[in-house]
Amino acid sequence: MKKSLLSITLTSLLATSAFISTQASAVEGLSANAAVTSNYLWRGITQSNDDAAVSGGIDFESKSGAYVGTWVSSLGGSSEFDFYAGYTGEAGDITYDIGYIFYGYPSSVASTADADFSEVYLSLGYDALTLGVSVLADAEWDADFADDIYYSAEYAIDVEGLEVGFHAGFYDTDASFAEGNVYDGYDLGVSISKNGFTFGINDHENTNSTVYVSYSVDFDL
Repeated sequence: MKKSLLSITLTSLLATSAFISTQASAVEGLSANAAVTSNYLWRGITQSNDDAAVSGGIDFESKSGAYVGTWVSSLGGSSEFDFYAGYTGEAGDITYDIGYIFYGYPSSVASTADADFSEVYLSLGYDALTLGVSVLADAEWDADFADDIYYSAEYAIDVEGLEVGFHAGFYDTDASFAEGNVYDGYDLGVSISKNGFTFGINDHENTNSTVYVSYSVDFDL
């Protein structure tokens, strides 16, 4: 989810996506995405050492609502590889998404080689509001992983053709990370998006407020 491979420009990303979309055989439910951001934030904390990052992924979703996907990103001299699978659907006016995600760090700069971890998650949506919870499922760096939970709330509205999003999260964790556990606590964010471009401000109680800009593109394969 995080990158700083500045040698990969936005132009090359768009050119690559155009080539893939025209050359690959159409597969219903198969899609890809690419993005570039000035700072890769995860739960309010930079993952790219406050540098720019690029990312990309491939997803498949069946008509039943089951999905699976992969996502890769740079991390300011390192990299991240994620794998996830889940199921999404509706129950009346409520939408839901339940799944599992694995966070892999094949070139981790952490003090330990065992930086990989996984979570199970559930989110419920009603109208413009989405509530979510993620629970640590496995991590060799945290023997008490069952106690690590992230709670989040998202609200998005349309304002004159702009999507305005509000975010609030709270990470209840005693985990020990590479440079100390700065993740524990709340994070808040607000963003404005249109046509793939996003401008946002994020704040975590353990860091300074961060301003970022990003661009993302999605396409069917």
